[in-house]
Amino acid sequence: MTMPTSRLPALGRRYLMLAGAAAAAATGLRPAHAAAQAAHNSASGVSTIRLVARPGRAALVGPSHPETAVWGYDGRIPGSEIRVRQGERLRVVLENRLPQETTIHWHGLRVPNAMDGVPHLTQPPIAPGEIFAYEFEVQDAGTYWYHPHVRSFEQVERGLYGPLVVEEREPPPTIDRDVTWVLDDWRLLEDAQIAGDFGNAMEAGMAGRVGNTVTVNGRVPDAGFTVRSGERLRLRLVNAANARIFGLVFEGHEPVVIALDGQPVAPHAPEDGRVVVGPGMRVDLVLDMTGRPGTRARVLDTYYASLEYKLLDIAYGAEPLRDRPPAPPVPGLPANPVSEPDLARAERHAVVLGGGMMNHLEGALVDGRWLDAREMTSRGLTWTVNGTAAAPGLHVHEPLAVLRRGASYLLAIRNETAWPHPMHLHGHSFRVTTRNGVPTRHREWQDTVLIPRRESAEIAFVADNPGDWMFHCHVLEHQAAGMMGLVRVA
Repeated sequence: MTMPTSRLPALGRRYLMLAGAAAAAATGLRPAHAAAQAAHNSASGVSTIRLVARPGRAALVGPSHPETAVWGYDGRIPGSEIRVRQGERLRVVLENRLPQETTIHWHGLRVPNAMDGVPHLTQPPIAPGEIFAYEFEVQDAGTYWYHPHVRSFEQVERGLYGPLVVEEREPPPTIDRDVTWVLDDWRLLEDAQIAGDFGNAMEAGMAGRVGNTVTVNGRVPDAGFTVRSGERLRLRLVNAANARIFGLVFEGHEPVVIALDGQPVAPHAPEDGRVVVGPGMRVDLVLDMTGRPGTRARVLDTYYASLEYKLLDIAYGAEPLRDRPPAPPVPGLPANPVSEPDLARAERHAVVLGGGMMNHLEGALVDGRWLDAREMTSRGLTWTVNGTAAAPGLHVHEPLAVLRRGASYLLAIRNETAWPHPMHLHGHSFRVTTRNGVPTRHREWQDTVLIPRRESAEIAFVADNPGDWMFHCHVLEHQAAGMMGLVRVA
């Protein structure tokens, strides 16, 4: 798969291919507004924050270009990093000052159905000028994020997202610093403004909206991610891009994966040394700073063949923290309270992903009736799940499956298209049990599974969270063009 580099504007091409490190600060990258710690009310036992979704301006590409008009939580990119402790109760009051309806979806968190943020399914959309309060207990420690589920292909692309970190009840030992990198890309014009052709047919039917300018925590990398020799980092990666898949290589370093999509995994080196993060996905790493003081090391994005570029430099300060990183091996994280599926008794359901511009599609079921390919195209529909395309804006339709509460299920997902799809299930975490029929090595818990073109994966979970839950591709243009359905847990 290739990206349409011939159509990149000069500004984007320059920044994408020649980017240095993230914005400098004493602690490295500009933090994702980490100062917005949830205020804890001891009387009610609830941590409360307030967010305002509104237009703003952000210096995405530095002082040599105009600020970019964006939409953000409190007008910032990314939105405030919400940090709470596992087991706490979180209350977020959202005020909508956008010219569109909106919601917040708490991506990866196992929240009650009414708090899931899907318009017309779990809540009415929040109209301009209205306020909505979300409140739930955070069950699972880990790295999550929040974003709208109304016109996501536009609202997320304009910058409406933020990281959410749920800290373990006991912090892991031997970690010196906890850092979040929110990765994103943007389709920018020469004047550094966001191109307005959201959800166009070409992007919707192919790879999705892959941008020409990459940012980390809302800035084009241009200085250095400052570290100290002998330091051990916990690095939380969040992919907030509409469609870009990142494949990061940390030259001269040996990252260790300790969590995927918020859920702990047996510590291990990434396959082929490359950390792959699909849209919507998160990866937690332990990264030991083994370089010498005063040196630099590159972090490369090598996911797309022949389109590798330097994301940023790791810049070592003059003064080491210690002679070498901590000697104990990287510790595993405590498990979250996720119910283990009974694979021997799990009910099996087939899920077939179809459509796209590289496939011949005769038609599909839309709103319960058959539409041929021409009629689907006229309605902006390209993709299917089990032969059904979800019409834009319609969230109440027949479920792909009705699941018994408390029972175990296995979804056998087969991608029959020419493009990869990160498939996200709301309200649950699942084990990835096989890929292409081969058992997975780590049986990782995830909520978003990346399935390459013409490949398959099996996921297993306990349907223990009642309600109607979205199941969709997190390439946001694919979701809007039909690759979306729901499962009902009753």
